[in-house]
Amino acid sequence: MENKTPPGDRIAKVIARAGRASRREAERMIAEGRVTVNGTKIDSPALNVTDADQITVDDIPLAAPDAARLWLYHKPTGLVTTTRDEQGRPTIYDDLPEDLPRVMSVGRLDLNSEGLLLLTNDGAIKRKLELPSTGWLRKYRVRVNGRPTDEVLAPLRNGIEVDGQRFQPMQVTLDRQQGANAWLTVGLREGKNREVRRAMIDIGLTVNRLIRTSYGPFQLGQLKPGEVEEVRRKILRDQLGMDPEPVGTATAAKPGRPGKPGRAAKPTVQRRRRPPQKG
Repeated sequence: MENKTPPGDRIAKVIARAGRASRREAERMIAEGRVTVNGTKIDSPALNVTDADQITVDDIPLAAPDAARLWLYHKPTGLVTTTRDEQGRPTIYDDLPEDLPRVMSVGRLDLNSEGLLLLTNDGAIKRKLELPSTGWLRKYRVRVNGRPTDEVLAPLRNGIEVDGQRFQPMQVTLDRQQGANAWLTVGLREGKNREVRRAMIDIGLTVNRLIRTSYGPFQLGQLKPGEVEEVRRKILRDQLGMDPEPVGTATAAKPGRPGKPGRAAKPTVQRRRRPPQKG
């Protein structure tokens, strides 16, 4: 008996590709009855849709997806990486330029961490970059209180277990001792929740500053806190092995905003900073 797959894509994937939510958020919206297809409210994401289907989310028609885009953002300290915070703390979305389209973060940086955070308007890119199988190296500049030696750092290089969770071997270099503090460069490929801070505590060191400087081929470079730069589409194709243009859409995607040509050594074009708030 022939097993035929229904035409189209899963509804949550289509919502994510349109930039309205991540796939997981879209599945939650569906379960909450906030999504309709051809005028009928649905409650299960197990549905394939095509360009011919009319989809609404919160009574707003789903537009044709934009071309997939990726931005580099220098996250300052004191911001949480969520769309809203139950404790009322400021989020990265309070800091981003107002003309930026709806974006999702690739992974997170915690409240007291700073540095490179990738942002995208495309759920497929977000998932691809977050997959452990991607294996991209994330690098951090880490300031710790203490005087670490090679012997102290050896467990990190060998891989350790913290609170029952196994951390893979890290690349750790002691850069310099600065009074009571030491600066380290740390590289890891998994990026589990608060991995660097938890690992350092386990070997008796306390992190008092943590800056992510790179995520795979994408570098923080000279971006200042709060600045945003867009990655060129050619770099997006070359590094991710995927076409940034939306697929399977009857309506042509809206082109991205033109940017100034970047320097050849840097895979970016646009640099923007949210204007300072008055008052």
